[in-house]
Amino acid sequence: MKNQGKMKMKKEAVDQNQGDWLSEFLDDGSMESHKYYVARRTMLEMLKDRGYAVPSSEIEISLQQFRDKHGQNPDINSLRISLWLKDNPSIKVLALFCSPGVVKVDVIRPLASMIFNDSLSRLILIVQNKVTTEALKSLDLFPFKVEIFQINDLLVNITKNKMMPKHKVLSDEEKKELLEKYKIDEKLLPRMSEKDAIARYYGLEKGQIVKTTYSGELTQLHVTYRCVC
Repeated sequence: MKNQGKMKMKKEAVDQNQGDWLSEFLDDGSMESHKYYVARRTMLEMLKDRGYAVPSSEIEISLQQFRDKHGQNPDINSLRISLWLKDNPSIKVLALFCSPGVVKVDVIRPLASMIFNDSLSRLILIVQNKVTTEALKSLDLFPFKVEIFQINDLLVNITKNKMMPKHKVLSDEEKKELLEKYKIDEKLLPRMSEKDAIARYYGLEKGQIVKTTYSGELTQLHVTYRCVC
């Protein structure tokens, strides 16, 4: 019954997210500009939740302000996001929107020199089509992990839905205290795949631990810890 309740909660959350996204199309502007606006806003929220220095004014910009700046058919190069960690400015991230076509190797390779010149620590590509096998292999050119998000996956912020439990990524010190408190090895904790939507949202790596707090009529209040594998 508990699993059925969680499945129902996730379905209701998805349905609610879809409804929120569809309702945002009720305006007189282009769908293209609206899509870029929402996806970029979600990416900014995601990076802020990861600890990057995101100005509130960037997240709070209205759709009309976005269109005034970027037009009804935005140039994807003007949508790039370049930020650094608040606690460590030497760690920089660059998020780029790719063109609507298939992402081939000739799209990825030119980025390598740009990355080295900017001394970046992480790259996020927001794609609108499939990525070829050759292009995926070329990501090995980068000295760090490159993340890829489909633009449609950014049309909602999964962490904002009221039906979703609250997640908190433990720091290294908090992880150590948790394992010492319960005298367990991280391998004994419930697992979370790196491909899990929450793990991808926070950009989690193997070995990191997420505290999940459930509350509601179906689940009651309880806390679980999951280790990314």
